[in-house]
Amino acid sequence: MELKKGAPLTGELMVPADKSISHRAVMFGAISHGKTIIKNFLRAQDCMSTVHAFESLGVSIEDDGQVITVEGKGFEGLSPSTEPINVGNSGTTIRLLMGLLSKTGFETTLFGDDSLNKRPMDRVIDPLKEMGAVIEGSGPSLFPPVTIKGQHVLKPIDHQMAVASAQVKSAILFAAIQAKGTSHIIEKERSRNHTEEMIKQFGGEISVSGKEIFISGPQKLVGKEITVPGDISSAAFFIAAATLVKDSSITLKNVGVNPTRTGILEVLDKMGAKIKVCSYDKINQACDLQVEAANLLATTISGELIPRLIDELPIIALLSTQAKGTTIISDAQELKVKETNRIDATVEELKKMGADIEATEDGLIIHGPTPLHKATVSSRGDHRIGMMLQVAALVADGPVILQKSEAVAISYPNFFNDMSSLLSETGE
Repeated sequence: MELKKGAPLTGELMVPADKSISHRAVMFGAISHGKTIIKNFLRAQDCMSTVHAFESLGVSIEDDGQVITVEGKGFEGLSPSTEPINVGNSGTTIRLLMGLLSKTGFETTLFGDDSLNKRPMDRVIDPLKEMGAVIEGSGPSLFPPVTIKGQHVLKPIDHQMAVASAQVKSAILFAAIQAKGTSHIIEKERSRNHTEEMIKQFGGEISVSGKEIFISGPQKLVGKEITVPGDISSAAFFIAAATLVKDSSITLKNVGVNPTRTGILEVLDKMGAKIKVCSYDKINQACDLQVEAANLLATTISGELIPRLIDELPIIALLSTQAKGTTIISDAQELKVKETNRIDATVEELKKMGADIEATEDGLIIHGPTPLHKATVSSRGDHRIGMMLQVAALVADGPVILQKSEAVAISYPNFFNDMSSLLSETGE
């Protein structure tokens, strides 16, 4: 498809619901006792994969178009699927389910699309095996399909995480809340904490002190009403677009600003972006963001900040191509095991448009500002690469053709229409 070209962005937009929280709301609803009502659920392909997975496990889930209602059965109420469960492109679904299903007493096989089946699962499976889980995958890195042979007993774990990953941590927590005794988890760096927060929301107990987590099991959770805030990872593309396109001024409504997810706002503040926080909702950790066009300066991003903006690094790389100076991103090895190798994908696609960008072993070096030109580019089947390239097209000097644009629907089915709604008529 030919991407929209640049014109000032104006107006307001309600960004889609948070993907991470939508996934977990269904999961917690299923393993709790009683009814869970989910408002503002993200009906994107990834999250629907989670819904379908739990329906296959015997959980009743109704969607009336306004709210999702999950009839919780508790861990013990889940039942075997009659066939292997297809989780599509959702790494969150497959990784968290491995921990959640480790003590079911029955066998479950999970698989995904071609992209997901190339993503390593050993980083999740290895700590779960220490707890007594029996999980099989393919090859040394334990690629999907994976088979979880649910055990009747799991033991607690004392585990120092080798990678800063919320998915790995969450899988361990789903197993630990079923194990008899107290588990102790030490994070490499603090990653998004939605699982920890939702354990407490659903009546569970967990203790977090810095990078240390203590959780005792087994615990019984209770159904809850959840309102999902807007996804800052989706908002990031509009923040970038309004920052880069001259004379833009937009307001993004109901954006989730959980402190473990707001690294991009801190980075953009350092780079000189014009972003104002309004109408902060403390209970739901959400706010409105007012964004205006700005000239950017290069920066350095590394260490503890990386897990707090891991999904936003491709769009930050694009922003850096238009910033004055050299931006260095390091400690971002996790980008290599996303839907694509996002380090290589970002570099190779932006280079097609003339960016002065290079890959390193654990990140990126970007020199700017550099004009971007017309090109034919590809999402490579990765939703975030596809959305990043749409923003790049806004500042290119000619038409940009995006191949595999359908990948964007994995997390944001209405992305291109929403972008069009903010572009003034001269950009149509």
